[in-house]
Amino acid sequence: MKLTAYTFERQPFEIRPAPFERAWMDATHQRYAYRCLPLTIANTHGWEILSPTRFGAIWNGGNNMDCIKLIEDPVVKAAAVSHFGFGILTFHIHALFRTEPGFDLMVQGPVNQPKDGIAPLSGIVETDWSPYTFTMNWKFTRKDVPIFFDKGEPICHIFPVRRSDLESVEPSMRPLADNPELKKEYDTWNASRQNFIAELFKEGSQAQNDKWQKLYQRGVMPDGETQTAPEHRTRLRLKPFSKEE
Repeated sequence: MKLTAYTFERQPFEIRPAPFERAWMDATHQRYAYRCLPLTIANTHGWEILSPTRFGAIWNGGNNMDCIKLIEDPVVKAAAVSHFGFGILTFHIHALFRTEPGFDLMVQGPVNQPKDGIAPLSGIVETDWSPYTFTMNWKFTRKDVPIFFDKGEPICHIFPVRRSDLESVEPSMRPLADNPELKKEYDTWNASRQNFIAELFKEGSQAQNDKWQKLYQRGVMPDGETQTAPEHRTRLRLKPFSKEE
């Protein structure tokens, strides 16, 4: 599948595969946050667009466009503006993205990177036909508190999604007892989980040595051996955007 970014000369930006690491995860005890495989897979599930400059902004709590004041680098113009009012800071993404027929582009904030005082807004763009650029928007959550974006800090996270997939889903709810085999597997895991947690508090136990259960990490069933997930992944390795002449 092809994902193409047609860039403009003005305000060039850098785009990269979203990295595995997060500063707040590095700071957890023994970096234990990285033990959560769903979290780390999500970290790298797409590409990041980076801020071309360092700048700040502050919102006074009002709804007018002039209620946001930019704190700009004196040399480089800030990459964001107050365009909509209502405490929304807007980044104009100077590129036209093109996906293959039937695919949209999910546009959202950086994954698992909370930012105090301001929150990213999400959108889905039909990039298989649209000749229009889109904006990345952040909404202030605190007034009179300056926020800053560093140069090279991710301001936007994108990945393609097939347009028809979600509407074809037929969700349902059923008692777990309706699926005896799945219930048995869950009960086996739940018992082992409770035992593992209890063993964590015993000095010199295998659980203390293992630190956490790695069944999901290894893609195996509760017996610890059976492999039933041939497409199980522990890392995503996305290709960077190549520059074509």
